[in-house]
Amino acid sequence: MTPRTPPTLPRAAVDAAVADERRRLADLVDGLTDPQWRTPSLCAAWTVRDVVAHLTTTTRITVPGLVVAAVRARGDFDRMEVQMAAQRAAAYSTAELVAQLRASADSARRFPGSVPMDPLMDLVIHAQDIARPLGLPYASPPEVVAASLAYVATSRFMGGPRRLAGLRLVSADTGWTLGTGPELRGPDTDLLLVASGRAAGLDALDGPGVAVLAGRLS
Repeated sequence: MTPRTPPTLPRAAVDAAVADERRRLADLVDGLTDPQWRTPSLCAAWTVRDVVAHLTTTTRITVPGLVVAAVRARGDFDRMEVQMAAQRAAAYSTAELVAQLRASADSARRFPGSVPMDPLMDLVIHAQDIARPLGLPYASPPEVVAASLAYVATSRFMGGPRRLAGLRLVSADTGWTLGTGPELRGPDTDLLLVASGRAAGLDALDGPGVAVLAGRLS
């Protein structure tokens, strides 16, 4: 039978997965060449270096710091994140950024106002943002990807419901489905990418919903 309950993880498993993803991602980027650090990621406007810099802010930003950053960005959250990543990317060496990411592995601190799944899905998505353009193999644990997909696909803040509106998402990994309409079927990692706005996941997907979503992501 097709699972009707979205894949989820217990809180302790989420925290453990965050720590694991930070360490594994630090291992992935440790030793990259300068050209690799400058490679455009799947995340628009960010290089690999910018993505890593962004991931070091999660456990370091304070509420006062967030207020200042929001004012500088004139209340635009996306602009704020771009600016903060750029500042950290300019302030620290690649070795320092890797060390900061690794040092934050066991930290329970989160971006103000976020929930436990936010840093996890952020790490899972951004790992692909880095690995795919570089042609490097990277696979998060299946249960972590499945939980991240279910979270992003239903998160208005992440834009999942808007991108997937009128489509039937079908996970080829777990059989979980979401929505009604033209089918969009494929591996959880690729479904997660398109649910978060990355067209790079489309090539691995099947179904009449692919053409519909491709138009939305173009």
